[in-house]
Amino acid sequence: MEIQNIDVNQMPTISENNNADARKEAQEQPPTATKIQVWLVSYLAEQLEINSNEIDVTIPFERYGLDSSAAVSLSGDLEEWLGCEIDPTLLYDYPTIKALARHLAEELKVNV
Repeated sequence: MEIQNIDVNQMPTISENNNADARKEAQEQPPTATKIQVWLVSYLAEQLEINSNEIDVTIPFERYGLDSSAAVSLSGDLEEWLGCEIDPTLLYDYPTIKALARHLAEELKVNV
């Protein structure tokens, strides 16, 4: 199992102020797959109360214990951060952080 190295100094926190700043930035220009991936890693680490270095972006969400209610919660928070509607079933269609981040970045780029 390969752990993706992500600079934790670049990791956003899931605080209200940072969320507002991130929403504003996302509305000005769509976030890249990397930014979305960093947000997802930070979010998941915070929810699981683990270090973000322990998150592997290629491991399916379900292996981290995300059930359907957690998927709905994650998609709601992601929706708020990105400023667009996110279908909770996307976590099943794109079951890893890496796959979901790439998909969302492409969709956001197309819809700008």
